[in-house]
Amino acid sequence: MRDFKFDINELIKERWSPKAFSSEPVEYEDIMAIIEAASYAPSCFNEQPWEFLVAFDEEELSITRQCINERNRLWADKAPVLIVVSARPIFEKNEKPNRWAAFDTGTAWGYMSLEAEKRGLISHAMGGFSRKKLRELISLPEETHLLAIIAVGKMGKKMELDEMFRDEERPNERKPLEQVFSRIKEIG
Repeated sequence: MRDFKFDINELIKERWSPKAFSSEPVEYEDIMAIIEAASYAPSCFNEQPWEFLVAFDEEELSITRQCINERNRLWADKAPVLIVVSARPIFEKNEKPNRWAAFDTGTAWGYMSLEAEKRGLISHAMGGFSRKKLRELISLPEETHLLAIIAVGKMGKKMELDEMFRDEERPNERKPLEQVFSRIKEIG
């Protein structure tokens, strides 16, 4: 059970990263809405360094699934939508390195996950995939930073998950605020 100390947004309270996906299709409009929500995330110099490569159909899903590591495939193969998240590490306006690209793209993923929650969808980001294989299969430029693959869909049944995941299929506990917060003057 989560213990919220403050009155925060209900979408944040409810969102977590389930692995039990239903294979039920997701409406195109819902996926586009979560992409649009992500596009409104703040970014350094309004660069919007993210790109979301969406796998909707069986061919796209098959290509993307081939790149996911074996353990993640045990649950992610059921997801009807997979989204590859990448970031451009160079500013478009001046061709200089953008050291905030991954930070900004992570913020966009946060927006995406909350919009998915609002629409009754679940989302789970994973880092366990072969960037090299994905780059080869879909001809991505070497400079593109592949950050994550996000599984999106509707909640499935916990008992249909591989047994190794069933016990952990619940919202994770969070660190107490005292472990993630301090005042600047306290550490100086």
